[in-house]
Amino acid sequence: MGHQLVEAIPSMIGSTPIDIAVIGGGAAGFFAAITAAECNPSLRTVIFERGRDVLQKVRISGGGRCNVTHACFDPRELVQFYPRGEKELLGPFMRFAPGDTVDWFGQRGVKLKTEDDGRMFPVTDQSATIAHCLIQAAEHAGVKVRTQSRVEHISPPKTPDDPWRLTVNGQSVFAGKVMIAAGSSTAIWNMLDALGIGIMEPVPSLFTFNIKDHRIQGLLGISVPEAIVEVMDSDLQAQGPLLITHWGMSGPAILKLSAWGARVLAGCQYRFSIRVNWTGQSRDVVQRWLSDQRRESSRKLINNTPYEAIPGRLWCRLTERAGIGNTRIWTELRKEEELALLAELVSGKFQVNGKSTFKEEFVTAGGIDLREVDFKRFSIRRHPGLYAAGEILNIDAITGGFNFQAAWTGGWLAGKAMGEE
Repeated sequence: MGHQLVEAIPSMIGSTPIDIAVIGGGAAGFFAAITAAECNPSLRTVIFERGRDVLQKVRISGGGRCNVTHACFDPRELVQFYPRGEKELLGPFMRFAPGDTVDWFGQRGVKLKTEDDGRMFPVTDQSATIAHCLIQAAEHAGVKVRTQSRVEHISPPKTPDDPWRLTVNGQSVFAGKVMIAAGSSTAIWNMLDALGIGIMEPVPSLFTFNIKDHRIQGLLGISVPEAIVEVMDSDLQAQGPLLITHWGMSGPAILKLSAWGARVLAGCQYRFSIRVNWTGQSRDVVQRWLSDQRRESSRKLINNTPYEAIPGRLWCRLTERAGIGNTRIWTELRKEEELALLAELVSGKFQVNGKSTFKEEFVTAGGIDLREVDFKRFSIRRHPGLYAAGEILNIDAITGGFNFQAAWTGGWLAGKAMGEE
């Protein structure tokens, strides 16, 4: 990062306040700072980042390619990807949606491309392209950045005419407005809690399921394109691709369950049972297929004729579990074996004992209670001059660029509000 972005410490300490202090040098923080500074170039806007560098999550996202957003341009459809924040984000997405994100980066020389699954990346396939764009835009707008600057305390104004006071690395910094964009930060949540702001206890979201079971042991990397997975004794159910991993199960179907069930699954300490329908089809459809096989493939080995998209090695494990030997042909299949195989295909029971983080893209459910937020401005209702966006809020989404889109939208609306008010 260029040294010209870094604000000299003495000019921000003492009785002369800066105009906008942004806590956190991530996606939401940069977007808010840039937007505010572009709205009003006369404002002194400073980002305080506790780490050695900024935009760390941007740099590692999408395997180093940065999944900037998703090609879901209808706000009503877009909000359905957010387990927490669905209702609150509809209005904001009406004002700044993925199409606006594409335009924003495009106007600054960064073109995005859409992959088959709707995820959008820079055409360079390098996250550094996005980080560099944001840093350049901040510099051009006059935003200053201070790294290795840990905010240790936040004090609200005593009167409407007083500034906010931040303690940064033991020194006082005064600011007219404060933007909280520190990501999932327990330290900042504790400071906000001390200000009377409601905080929803953070729990993990987007995680894989740890499962030890002979049916999937040694099948690392095998997947099915459309599974249905439900958490037993709950209303939680998800559908989508399912991937067998070294630790158990992952893939979109599992990650969706982990996101929508974040609090429920935390409540049972990540020990629960699931039912897996490997086929993605109804019980009746699969039962008809089995009956058809008896007639149409009567002399074929059962192990050599798997159900549609189920990989052969997984199919053999399921037939073994149903008590069907590897030399049996379809015409020899007994009724009780057929029912046992049907059960394995559409309602196989697995015990989950723990979770694992999904790659680097750890997401937290929890943060600032959404009832505290005015979503027209991403401001905190009970504290004029205080704003928040990004993962510091109790908003999260499944993978696919949706979490970044919430950060861009919240940062843009907060920045507009801070720059225009």
